[in-house]
Amino acid sequence: MMSLDLLAALAAFALVSSITPGPNNLMLMTSGTHFGFRRTVPHLLGVSGGFVFMTLMIGLGVAGLFKAFPVSFEVLKWASVAYLLYLAWHIATAPPLSEPADAPELDRKPMTFFQATLFQWVNPKAWTMALTAVTVYAPKTNPMMGLVIIALVFGAINLPMVSLWTLMGVQMRRFLSNPQIQRTFNIVAALLLVATLYPVVFGGH
Repeated sequence: MMSLDLLAALAAFALVSSITPGPNNLMLMTSGTHFGFRRTVPHLLGVSGGFVFMTLMIGLGVAGLFKAFPVSFEVLKWASVAYLLYLAWHIATAPPLSEPADAPELDRKPMTFFQATLFQWVNPKAWTMALTAVTVYAPKTNPMMGLVIIALVFGAINLPMVSLWTLMGVQMRRFLSNPQIQRTFNIVAALLLVATLYPVVFGGH
């Protein structure tokens, strides 16, 4: 079993890593602004559920694959960078809420549960969180039970934390009635998403 001290440390790590800015939170905030909370719920559940699933898979051996074949991690890293840049471009060029009819279909749909689940596998912050959780907080005496506890703790903490970012986006919606302000918001959100790639590209990960 996991000691209370280790469990408290894990909960603190899950809280801090879940609520701090990252690709998931920034995209949920933007989705909340553009589509409202209800339409963002599948995206929201995909983020938390997908991360829990990803953590379990990493604990069950995906990390060993990267250790055996380091080039596979490099391929995934640069694929992640390319995909996040692609998403940032779509956020930056998304039309204002007052112009839905002119928007491409891709820009007028919130991310689905399945898309959000898959996105965790190309999310650098999610990889960092999952790898840290599995390697630092899983007890050596019973790693499988520890892995289940890690998944449960993140499942319980991550969902309400990322929901706050969605709600923040919903609240911002009322201040973005001006199309020019909304375009500025989209560009700033896209730039912040690109900024999350800095430690991935320049941090030696």
